[in-house]
Amino acid sequence: MTVNLAYGSGHLPIEVPNDRTTVIEPANITGLADEQAAVLGALQKPIGSQPLLERISPDTKICIAFTDITRATPNDRIIPWLLEHLGGPNDNITLLNQLGTHRPNTKEELETMLTPEVVANYRVLNHEPENPEALVQVGTTADGTPALLNRHIVEADLRIITGFIEPHFFAGFSGGVKGIMPGCAGLETVMSNHGAKNIGDPQATFGITEGNPLWEELRDIALKAGPSFLFNVTLNEQRDITNVFAGDIIEAHKSGCAFVKKSAMQPVGQAFDIVVTTNSGYPLDLNLYQGVKGMSAGARVLKEGGTLILAAECREGVPGGSPLDELLRSADSIEEILAMLSTPGFVRPEQWQAQIQALVQRQAEVLVRCELDDATLRACHLAPCADISAEVAKRLAKLGPDARVAVLPQGPLTIPYLA
Repeated sequence: MTVNLAYGSGHLPIEVPNDRTTVIEPANITGLADEQAAVLGALQKPIGSQPLLERISPDTKICIAFTDITRATPNDRIIPWLLEHLGGPNDNITLLNQLGTHRPNTKEELETMLTPEVVANYRVLNHEPENPEALVQVGTTADGTPALLNRHIVEADLRIITGFIEPHFFAGFSGGVKGIMPGCAGLETVMSNHGAKNIGDPQATFGITEGNPLWEELRDIALKAGPSFLFNVTLNEQRDITNVFAGDIIEAHKSGCAFVKKSAMQPVGQAFDIVVTTNSGYPLDLNLYQGVKGMSAGARVLKEGGTLILAAECREGVPGGSPLDELLRSADSIEEILAMLSTPGFVRPEQWQAQIQALVQRQAEVLVRCELDDATLRACHLAPCADISAEVAKRLAKLGPDARVAVLPQGPLTIPYLA
């Protein structure tokens, strides 16, 4: 049978045997008939909070945090609707890009993400995780590192935190407090929270927030910024809005996570010999850094010693010269990477992605179908896969008639787990 994998801005069709393949996809949820009306309704009748307009006055300093280009949030729709609800252009409104530790987005990218009208009429800023002047300390992390947040987030009278909710490979779910921490946090704060101990904790995984030490620290630091109003949406694979969760940043997010868990987390009865996964297509598969999420999703239902094949376009590379790229190239093997990360005092930006990739590779052979050249992939300790269909057929022939395949065409938009 033919399965269309999400890949870049389109699809990558593959052929897999019908009688030996399980396709794991999100539950089919139809988009809302009137997205704007649903958004306005949620803002007017929020969860665990006063309506948004009752929380502001003409003098209220508002910071609206929005997700960056690596996220699928329909900012071009929800941000203009939010701003219209707030009454239009106002010098007291600042829009802050939740970059976390990612690269700044260009003016052209911001115009595509937010619309040219928003960029022209409002103060729109990229978060600066390495600029001390842009950060304010609000406490410390568990290991004593300063907990630093963007000055605009801390100094605002009200924070409106936007984004979308999906399962997240070590924070449980995206959205919620992640829009503040790590979205608008200092680099050293993020590195502390995303350190080897937290990333390696068995509770730091898809679908778990409370009881997850990494997420609980994100929550505790984010709440120190002051009162925040959450405005998160959920999406289907067409990026249609399927629900809106607004209000208290903890309670509204909890409701959103429960909704997402029903649609995006799928139980399966057995582990598979081969798993083919994606990173959900553009913009989530912009680079290999993001592609680790797809690997992590597929590995959850893969047999020990099995084969995992990731399809991720990676139009922006690893990115080349990034901290992840440099860390992967600095080691001769994944075991050397894990040894470095377990060394007391060893801390590198983006080490969490390298750690998760290495842990997946301890479990399985990982091949990647992407637009990177073979030499770059091999430098990242990954094997290239030019033809997924042929690779699956070849490995099934070796494994015998009992071998089974799972395909996650939407990658981490669906999180399988062993029932």
